[in-house]
Amino acid sequence: MSEEIVLEAKSISKFFGTITALNDVNLKITKGEVLGVVGDNGAGKSTLMKVLSGLYKQSEGSLFFSGKKINLNSPRDSQNLGLEMVYQDLALAGNLPIGENIFLGREPTKNLGFFKMLDYKKIKEMSEAHLEKLKIHVKSADQKVEELSGGQRQAIAIARATAFNSKLVIMDEPTAALAIKEVGKVLDLINGLKKIGVSVIIISHRMDDIFAVCDRVTALFQGTNFAESELSKTSRDEVIGWIMGKK
Repeated sequence: MSEEIVLEAKSISKFFGTITALNDVNLKITKGEVLGVVGDNGAGKSTLMKVLSGLYKQSEGSLFFSGKKINLNSPRDSQNLGLEMVYQDLALAGNLPIGENIFLGREPTKNLGFFKMLDYKKIKEMSEAHLEKLKIHVKSADQKVEELSGGQRQAIAIARATAFNSKLVIMDEPTAALAIKEVGKVLDLINGLKKIGVSVIIISHRMDDIFAVCDRVTALFQGTNFAESELSKTSRDEVIGWIMGKK
């Protein structure tokens, strides 16, 4: 794991009218690190991740990406930097093939006279090469997403998030509602991202997931930083206590 800081949030606050969702929150993640973010419902986890991914604009505070101060006005801004978010609902198009889902909105094209057409051959070739790199096994990139299991769909969502040289992927409850066997495959995929230098932030209520793949864990409580530790220096019981506001 490198000490190169990929993303840093300093003194982030987010207000919705008179409601304070985040208050002076700090967070940083280094290259190839897997960071677990925990907290009870309403702790501010999702709001923070939406600020980091450009869906929300922070009310106060600053964001830095690879050491440079950044202004995110939309998710497209964060994607252009190499920061991707995988939401819990995955946002996949079930009626489309795997390859078209991976390149959705960024499809390679070819010229046909005065017209640009989607290059389906290139989509399939590039998708299968990317799936192979991530060790994601499916029948074909032409297989429709609606035919896949829950774990395979999660893997495709992660593949889409990392198809464009992403430096950081934020995952919201990546193993929710998955069978035990499929949970293991998704966690293996997260470890695979770490090995190729991609940083990962995981929001999860599952302590098994946090302690299986994370290098460090940070807890939010009522919209503020509460506690943080390397995984090797804490325990499940202690982290569960942080979620409940106990030190």
